[in-house]
Amino acid sequence: MEFLTSKKWACAAAVCCAFGVSAAYADYPDRAITLVVPTAAGGGNDALARVVGQKMGDLLGQSIIVVNKPGAQGAIASDYVARQPADGYTLMLGYIGTHGINPALQKLNYDPVKDFTPIGRVADSPTIMVVSSSIGVNDVAGLVKYSKDHPDSLTFASAGAGTAPAVAGQLFNQATGANMLDIPYKGSAPALTDTLSGTTQVMFPSLFSVYPHLKSEKIRALAVAGPTRTSVLPGLPTLAEAGVPGVEVPQWYAIFAPAKADAALVQKLNTALNQALNDPEVVKKIDEQGAEVHTSTPAELGAFVQSEAVRWKKLAATTALAAR
Repeated sequence: MEFLTSKKWACAAAVCCAFGVSAAYADYPDRAITLVVPTAAGGGNDALARVVGQKMGDLLGQSIIVVNKPGAQGAIASDYVARQPADGYTLMLGYIGTHGINPALQKLNYDPVKDFTPIGRVADSPTIMVVSSSIGVNDVAGLVKYSKDHPDSLTFASAGAGTAPAVAGQLFNQATGANMLDIPYKGSAPALTDTLSGTTQVMFPSLFSVYPHLKSEKIRALAVAGPTRTSVLPGLPTLAEAGVPGVEVPQWYAIFAPAKADAALVQKLNTALNQALNDPEVVKKIDEQGAEVHTSTPAELGAFVQSEAVRWKKLAATTALAAR
């Protein structure tokens, strides 16, 4: 019987290898997986993680539990995940801030390339410039004029220095001389709350974060802080079209594991992620929030993150961007 059992195990291992899954991970996952989100609950990143995580969990046969670890512009969550075992039970929803902008602006305890294993891209969402309706501005030119007529009176809400909303605001200040004061929050959700209330006047959130609120009369979208218009709001001009070139901060989201994760494990997670992102209901939920699904292989994500690191380091060196 022992011989037969060993023979069956060997055959099972051979089958697993034939399909690119090592025998060591044939039963993965056998318990819940944690998906760490580096921003506060209620924001676009959090919503995206929950939509994708639920479907991935269904496909993998285990729950994926979303855990929010906001703070330090995503560095707290990133540092935490980078130091977890590379066993597939701790993942992270990284984004342009954690793996692009923030590492380029300051020295951190983690390396966005060396300390993570790329799993796959999830979605893209343009950065949108919005203003509080309380200041009565209808377009970008009007905001620039308002800033000059009311010097040092404008504030813009951000998710903290080194995040896309903060960098977009800094670039806008440099391009226009607006001199808006950055008011940092622990995530886009609380930042957006204060913009909606008029406590802060301007914000550069992802469309994914702000889209549900654009139908309200509390805020107004002025432009896209990116290279192209968005199909979700085709009538909204880019900042370059509105006369303010150079403010391009398109946002992206992806899933990472700690460094040195087994290749077979990575492939299993990538397959589940891409299957989840091909599910019509998941696509619909992401699309309804103003984002667009973007799948990839682990290698494609790895190359993309390296290119982002180069791009943001160059931009930080050639402009007055600051981590503060």
